[in-house]
Amino acid sequence: MKKRVLFISSTGGHLNELLQLSPLFEKYDYYIITEKDKANEDLKQKYGEKLYFLPYGTRAKIFSYIFRYLYLCLKTIYLYFKIRPKVIVTTGTHTAGPMCIIGKIFRSKIIYIETFANTNRKTATGKLIYPIADLFIVQWEEMLKLYPKAVYGGSIY
Repeated sequence: MKKRVLFISSTGGHLNELLQLSPLFEKYDYYIITEKDKANEDLKQKYGEKLYFLPYGTRAKIFSYIFRYLYLCLKTIYLYFKIRPKVIVTTGTHTAGPMCIIGKIFRSKIIYIETFANTNRKTATGKLIYPIADLFIVQWEEMLKLYPKAVYGGSIY
């Protein structure tokens, strides 16, 4: 029986990085979660029932964002118990935070890959997940100064 692994990230560059790991998908009973937007609607054709969407939200409209994020958190709880992953792999950002926290509470292994776009400062999600990650990977050696317990994995590209 294959290990159940959840790959989760926000849309855009974070999702692009996460999908670089797609050669690993066939080795696991995998699922993907990302935010739904026009740029990634076609992924449903490729991944079918292995893909779930969370609501897309931007902090530009803070009032509506609060409600969207609350809904995102509730849907995250639902999806966690539906999928029940043994491992959660993420490249961030805010979409992945609640899933990693819930996963840690229920003993999923957390693998966080700090974004390639950041070469010299911590991301907000990186700061949140670093203390709870079972494996924290950075893509730039310089980032080991900021995350001393991290592992340098090189570029995901």
